[in-house]
Amino acid sequence: MPSLRALGLDGLAVLGPLPAPDLEIGGIVVDSRETRPGDLFAAMPGAKLDGAEFAPYALRMGAVAVLASLDGALRARDLLGGGFPVPFLIAGDPRRALALAAARLHPGQPETLVAVTGTNGKTSVASFARQIWTELGLRAVNFGTTGVEGAVEAPLSHTTPEPLTLHALLADLAAKGVSHAAMEASSHGLAQRRVDGARLAAGALTNISRDHMDYHRDAADYAAAKLGLFARVLPEGAAAVVNADDANFEAAAHLARSRRLRLIGVGAAEGAALRLVGTDFDPDGQTIRFLWEGAERRSRLRLIGGFQAHNALIAAALVIACGEAPEAVFAALEGLRAVRGRMELVARRANGAAIYVDYAHTPDALAAALAALRLHAPGRIVVAFGAGGDRDAGKRPLMGAAAAKLADLAIVTDDNPRSEDPAAIRAQILAAMAGADFEEAGDRAEAILRGVDALGPRDRLLIAGKGHETGQTIGAQVIPFDDAETARAAVAALDAEDAP
Repeated sequence: MPSLRALGLDGLAVLGPLPAPDLEIGGIVVDSRETRPGDLFAAMPGAKLDGAEFAPYALRMGAVAVLASLDGALRARDLLGGGFPVPFLIAGDPRRALALAAARLHPGQPETLVAVTGTNGKTSVASFARQIWTELGLRAVNFGTTGVEGAVEAPLSHTTPEPLTLHALLADLAAKGVSHAAMEASSHGLAQRRVDGARLAAGALTNISRDHMDYHRDAADYAAAKLGLFARVLPEGAAAVVNADDANFEAAAHLARSRRLRLIGVGAAEGAALRLVGTDFDPDGQTIRFLWEGAERRSRLRLIGGFQAHNALIAAALVIACGEAPEAVFAALEGLRAVRGRMELVARRANGAAIYVDYAHTPDALAAALAALRLHAPGRIVVAFGAGGDRDAGKRPLMGAAAAKLADLAIVTDDNPRSEDPAAIRAQILAAMAGADFEEAGDRAEAILRGVDALGPRDRLLIAGKGHETGQTIGAQVIPFDDAETARAAVAALDAEDAP
C-alpha cells in the first residue's frame, strides 16, 4: 500500500491529527460511496458542491485521511460537529494534488504520450497521430471522445478521464505493450487539472472558438483553460505544436517560449515551421503541398475538408516532435482514414450523391464543415442539424445563421434535447434563418430521410452534431440512435423505391 510520502502528499498542511509521512493508504477515492476502510478520500471542489460535504460519510465508511481545500475542510468540520477525527490534508489546488498523487499511485504509462486540445479537431488529430505511429510499426492508441482506439480498444465515459481513471488507464496501456499514445485534453479536463500528472512529450492546439459556455465563465476563461496545456502541463523541453492560423497562436507561442517549449507552428501562415502552401480539392479528397525545413512536399489525402489537412499536418508535427523521421511520417499521410463521425462518408445514393456524418456541434465547427464540404461538392449542400439541450443556448442562433449562409437547404431537427423542450430549441435556431431555404423536422430520423430524399446526383448531405454517438438523449432517457445507420437505411429505402 502506498504511503503519504510515496504519493507526494506528505508536504501538505494538515488540520486535525498530524499523520506520519509513512501512513499507508489503501487507495484513493473521489466518490465517498466507494470508500473502503483505509482509503484516502479526495474531496474535490465542484461547480455546485464541494466534495468535502461528503467527508462525514467517507469517514463513516472508513476513510483514514481526507484531501481537501481549506474552505472545504472548514465546511466538513462544521458538519462533523467542530472537529477533525482524521488528518485533513490541505492543498491550495486540491485537483492538481490529486492528479500528481494519481500519477504516483499508477506510475506506468506509454513511453511516448502526447495531448491534443482545441475546440475542434482533437479526435482527428489524436487518431491521425495513432494511425501514423501504427504505419511506422509502433504499438499505439489514441483515446478521448471515441474511447480507446488502436492496439487496445475500450470505452471511456469522459473525453479526458478523471486522474485516477486516467493513470490507471495509462498504466494498463503500458502493461499491454503500448509504446505510443495520443490523448484528447478537453477544456474541462485541463481546467480541472486532470492531465497535470501525465508525463507528456508534446502537446498540440488545434483552434479555439466558442464552446462550453455553460461551464466556463466567458470566452477568456475557456481560452485560458485550453492554453493551460502550455502554461502549466507540458514540461520544459517538450514540443508545443500550434495551429499557426488560429487567432490564439501568438498567445500560445508566447507561453511556449516563456516555458522553454519547442514551438512548432503548423498552417498556411508565413513563418509556420510546417507550412501548408497549396491544396487541390476533388470530390473524394485533396492533394496538399507543404514546406518542411525549406523543402516542398506533396501528399494525397483521402479526407474531406481543408481543416482535415490542418489536422493531418498537426498530427504529423506531433509525431516528428516525438522523434520519428519526417520522410517516413509524411509518407504515412496518404494512408490516413477519417475518424468515425468526423466528416465520415457513410453512404452514397445510386445517383452518386454522397452523405457525410460529422460531430460539428458548435457554430464555428458547423460553418467549417459546410465550407469544407462545398469545395468537394459540384452540386448543392444539404445539412440536417440541431442543438443540444441543457447546454450553451447562445450558440443556437449562431448555428442557424451558419447553416443559412452556407447550405442550400437546411433541415433543423433535434440533437439531444435532454430536459429542454425540443421545439423551443429548434425555434431558437430557426430565428436566425430568415430568408434561407429551410425545413423543420423534430424527428431526427425523418430529418435524415428528408435530407437523403432531397439529393440530386451531384449533391452532398451533411448530418451534423452527433458524429459517432449512438444514442439520442430525450428527457432522462437515452434512446438508441445512430446517424450513420439511419442514413444508410434511408438510402436503401429510397433507392429501392427508385429502382426500375
